[in-house]
Amino acid sequence: MPKTVTSKKITKEERIKNQEVTVGAKEEKKVALEQEEAKQQSVQKGEEKKEPKKEELSKPQERQHEVPAISEPVKATPIERKKIERKPISTFGLSKERDHFIENLSMLVLSGMTITEALRSVVKETKDARMKEILNRVMEDIEAGSPIWKAFTETKLFRGYTLSLIRLGEESGKLADNLKVIAMQEEKDREFKGKVKSALMYPIFVLSLTAFIGIGISWLILPKLAKIFTDLKLDLPLITKVLIAFGEFLNKHGLIAVPIGMMVVGGIFYIVFIYKKTKIMGEYIIFSIPGIKTLMGEIEVARFGYLLGTLLDAGLPITRAIESLENATETVRYKRFYAHLRESVDMGNSFQKSFESYTKIRKILPQSVEQLVVSGEQSGNLVKTLMKVGQVLEAKSDQTTKNLTIIMEPILLVIVWAGVVTVAFAVILPIYSLVGGLNQFQ
Repeated sequence: MPKTVTSKKITKEERIKNQEVTVGAKEEKKVALEQEEAKQQSVQKGEEKKEPKKEELSKPQERQHEVPAISEPVKATPIERKKIERKPISTFGLSKERDHFIENLSMLVLSGMTITEALRSVVKETKDARMKEILNRVMEDIEAGSPIWKAFTETKLFRGYTLSLIRLGEESGKLADNLKVIAMQEEKDREFKGKVKSALMYPIFVLSLTAFIGIGISWLILPKLAKIFTDLKLDLPLITKVLIAFGEFLNKHGLIAVPIGMMVVGGIFYIVFIYKKTKIMGEYIIFSIPGIKTLMGEIEVARFGYLLGTLLDAGLPITRAIESLENATETVRYKRFYAHLRESVDMGNSFQKSFESYTKIRKILPQSVEQLVVSGEQSGNLVKTLMKVGQVLEAKSDQTTKNLTIIMEPILLVIVWAGVVTVAFAVILPIYSLVGGLNQFQ
């Protein structure tokens, strides 16, 4: 009996354990199924999340194509319209206003004012209407986001080296310092041009005044004397006949002939000395006059040393500095030399090789200056050497200008004296012959 009871108990316990095992297995299966379902749901959710991201990524791409079409009318179109509506402003005769503007702008920017504040201040002081309109356009471009150098370029008022220095200063953060350099350079350029004008204006003025007085005497006085000489039936000398014929021609056709003659002289002067394609003829004439030739050479070499040294010291690359120097000078022979120098240096040649390869170097640079530049390049002191060359040649040009004025005065006096003596002889000789005839008659 006991054996059966124990066996029954064992069987019950085993059944209970088996049931517990089956229940645990079912629970484990349920948990596994739930985990698989959860994974599938998470995967599905992840795919759903990824799909919207693709849509979101595609939408900005579509917007990137659509935004310019919407934003261009808002930002770009007004600036383009302003450029189209703007009329070109003539910059003729604005050199003094330009120099005054650069000088004031450099002082204001150095004092700590922003470029727009400085421009507003200068505009208030500007009296010329054209200059004021140009500066207002510059401010509009800068406020619209345009770089300062580009806004200045649009005016077509400033020179190449000025724009190069402004651009370099804007990009390097040294705009105030470069504006100061520009102001100093403009002052030097005015001094150089003033020396040439002072050397040429005095003889031009004296000769023009002499011609004006001679035409007035021939037009107004000689025809009256011609009538007297004709009535007296005098045998006139050749010089008197020529002047009287010229006076009678002016008396009959002077109102037409004088304006036409002035226009012809003005046209010849423009073609020979001003027109770019033919001004080399005027330069040849100027460089053929002994004193003027020396002065022009010294001024050009002084500009070469001072301007090139200043641009290199400001950080401008050497090829751009030489190009700016080429644009700054107005003499054709020096323009050609600077173009050759820029191309040669750009090819990797030194100043020494560039000078040697130019056939007319002796007419451009003195040998002493050439040696100084070469030694400065080899020693690494090119900037200081160029600045020193500019200072020395500037002092020489000052002395040459004074000497030239002293030399020109007696030459002009001789020319004026020759004109006065010619007219005097033309009038006095017939009177002298008349007096001699009266003495013989008595």
